[in-house]
Amino acid sequence: MRSISSLLRLRAVVVASALLLGCSSPNQPAEKQAPPTASGTNPAAEGFDQAGSDPKAIAIADRMMREMGGYDAWRDTRYLAWSFFGGQYQIWDKQTGDFHWEKDTLVANYNLSTQKGQVYSRGQDISATPAGQELLGKLPAIWNNNSWWLLMPFKLKDSGVTLTHKGPSKTMAGQPADLLQMTFKNVGTTPENRYEVLVSPTTGLVEEWAFFPKAADAQPAFRRTWSNYIRQGQLLLAANRDEATKPTHLDDIATAQTLPAGVMTSAVPVAKLGAPLK
Repeated sequence: MRSISSLLRLRAVVVASALLLGCSSPNQPAEKQAPPTASGTNPAAEGFDQAGSDPKAIAIADRMMREMGGYDAWRDTRYLAWSFFGGQYQIWDKQTGDFHWEKDTLVANYNLSTQKGQVYSRGQDISATPAGQELLGKLPAIWNNNSWWLLMPFKLKDSGVTLTHKGPSKTMAGQPADLLQMTFKNVGTTPENRYEVLVSPTTGLVEEWAFFPKAADAQPAFRRTWSNYIRQGQLLLAANRDEATKPTHLDDIATAQTLPAGVMTSAVPVAKLGAPLK
């Protein structure tokens, strides 16, 4: 009965994530360590569509990276932790690609580069069961989706991205904004997606985003705020993802350079980063 219960919970998690967003993130599971950059620079990832992107969009993305802490701070931050909708808590090691994921009594420890890992239910290894195998198969898509909701502004010049400036616009609140468009070439789980990213000309930060399942869609599947920025370590990260009539936010956002021993291999839920360790 335990494996059946775990399978049902897993399927509920995967369905909930899919309803929120079929994400086309070009995230890399393990970030390559580049040498320090000149002050204020924001080098594009290999494969970024420089020719198809326009200079104004790139300038806005570069300013945004500076306002959020700078490229070197982004590169050097090792661990990122957050709770996604539906009670999913995760920690990503940007350096190694290790990904620790929790939902209720389910825990997974997975390496996004090797695509190998273990799944536990109430501390017992269920990796070989149908429920465990299903979760292991879904973890790359879960990470891809959940990390995109936290880190999208840092990924505007990633591999496969075409970034264009579509002119002045206004947010749902009526505030002026620069409208950037992101499209993708042969990256992510759904490269046919398109995003609109509204950036404040005053702060240089993302204030709103809209998701289009198909690039040709006239209307977005959703339009949400990107707000409530809080300094976490060297980075400025936003928690709120409100719809026009529905407040929504990510919880337990934290960064770290080191972790207590055993966190990324724990078979049971761990103390959230930033919370008192027990």
